Amino acid sequence: MNIQDAQKAVDHWIKEHGVRYFNELTNMAQLTEEVGEVARIIARRYGEQSEKESDKAKDLGEELADVVFVVLCLANQTGIDLQAAFDKKLDLKTKRDHDRHHQNEKLKS
Repeated sequence: MNIQDAQKAVDHWIKEHGVRYFNELTNMAQLTEEVGEVARIIARRYGEQSEKESDKAKDLGEELADVVFVVLCLANQTGIDLQAAFDKKLDLKTKRDHDRHHQNEKLKS
């Protein structure tokens, strides 16, 4: 599934199951909450914090999918073609950063 298809799938889900989109500010708050859940898992599972027993069952993939879902909602409700925006950004980063990253001594270890 490409990003355009994902945006359509989310829009269909919202119309069929969600009644309507939450407003943009609510979705921004929800996105912040979901990113916080991802950060908690990563800090405890891959960082130096100890993982609580209640955190061990958390699924990082599921939490990342929650982030993607809310991002797609925000794109839909603000009229952003996220596929076009992503493709443009990837092209820009490819042109801008190719040599820079290959020459970065910190990345050669």
